Amino acid sequence: MKSHRAVAALVVIPLIMPLAVFAQDGTLVEKGKSVLAATSPKCTMCHAVAGQGNAKNPLDGVGDKLSAADIKAWIRTPREMAAKAKSQGKPPMMAYGPDKISDADLDALAAYLLSLKAKK
Repeated sequence: MKSHRAVAALVVIPLIMPLAVFAQDGTLVEKGKSVLAATSPKCTMCHAVAGQGNAKNPLDGVGDKLSAADIKAWIRTPREMAAKAKSQGKPPMMAYGPDKISDADLDALAAYLLSLKAKK
């Protein structure tokens, strides 16, 4: 009987885990959306997100172009990222260190921005 439970657990747990991760990601994305809303108008002065803000620098579709690490680097060290990408954005984006946005909020914001895929 114990071996049946062990086998059942080995079959069921891998099927359930992706659902838990998906739910966690959904929660993180929603938190990131809230983080972005709390920063307005700072972000939307230069960037458009979900059609709101400055259309010259849209972030919609950024989830198709950048990794979470790249998004975080653009937020923490924008001058270095701009030099690496040969970006000519004016004015240059200001850095948001841990004193301005916590690591947890940065993770959430990156998750939200990653969810912004290009419409097909």
